[in-house]
Amino acid sequence: MTPENFLPTDIPATWAAMEKLYDSGKARAIGVSNFSCKKLHDLLAVARVPPAVNQVECHPVWQQDKLRKLCQSNGVHLSAFSPLGSPGSPWINGPSVLKNPIVVSVADKLQKTPAQVALRWGIQMGHSVLPKSANESRIKENIDIFGWSIPEDLMAKFSEIKQVRLLTAEFVVHPQAGYNTLEDFWDGEI
Repeated sequence: MTPENFLPTDIPATWAAMEKLYDSGKARAIGVSNFSCKKLHDLLAVARVPPAVNQVECHPVWQQDKLRKLCQSNGVHLSAFSPLGSPGSPWINGPSVLKNPIVVSVADKLQKTPAQVALRWGIQMGHSVLPKSANESRIKENIDIFGWSIPEDLMAKFSEIKQVRLLTAEFVVHPQAGYNTLEDFWDGEI
């Protein structure tokens, strides 16, 4: 990630090349990652083939409600990376998803773990969740999110959680990358 390796960003040209791969049958679906509402709007305005998915940071502490609604209204699946907030990751700064008082309270009421509640919240919000773990017991715990649901009254509590983006991506800020500030990169959605 050094400035001499940055190339100017040309999303329309990049997308057109991806559409050619899709047309040729070499890709059954094409999508994007970390697209803000503005970037997705801009892409949808020029895309012949809309993105199948937008993979973004999404969890109870960064719910991305506006982006989720935009994706739903345009047939773009939202896929959540870091649905547990990436606990223990050195590049994450901010509040813990798994220690959030509302997540913990809901978990206690349902006799589930905070991780299960955070993952189940994502499923009930309509997106896929991509948790990562190398620990066998946590992997088994993470898959045990089906066959039960968070009741509507408890789901409503999640709207009370203060929203904070945990992955800010400072590494993309550089004039040669086309982004002078984090606000430029995230289009003000930070």
